[in-house]
Amino acid sequence: MADTNTGRCFCGAVEIEVSGAPEGMGYCHCNSCRSWSAGPVNAFTLWKPEAVRVTAGADQVAMFQKTETSQRQYCRTCGGHIMTNHPTLGMVDVYAATLPMLKFDPGLHVNYAETVLPIRDGLPKFKDFPADFGGSGELIPE
Repeated sequence: MADTNTGRCFCGAVEIEVSGAPEGMGYCHCNSCRSWSAGPVNAFTLWKPEAVRVTAGADQVAMFQKTETSQRQYCRTCGGHIMTNHPTLGMVDVYAATLPMLKFDPGLHVNYAETVLPIRDGLPKFKDFPADFGGSGELIPE
């Protein structure tokens, strides 16, 4: 994997760069992520905040915060979703689709109790979150 990966919003007004390797990758099935992404599941890549940098169009980055756990960021120009800051986790989720050159290698499913799209892929499926991320750590069988 390259040391840095770049991405951009839908129109290209906002550009971002991530450095190093993500702390984790996977799929979120929660209602909030599904609604925000307009899809049945959201593919995420988690990074330490210092590994994520807006390199162009910072003035075009807007934020919507529905809960204390998610600060969803998007482009003011096109509405394209860029990333979600998770201050309670100390992580930033840069959506996998935002980083087209990053090899997406998911390791788990979170909030699988809320799924509307069962996926049989052999990955662990957490009812909510792993215990070390503040969840129950409870797994749901495929």
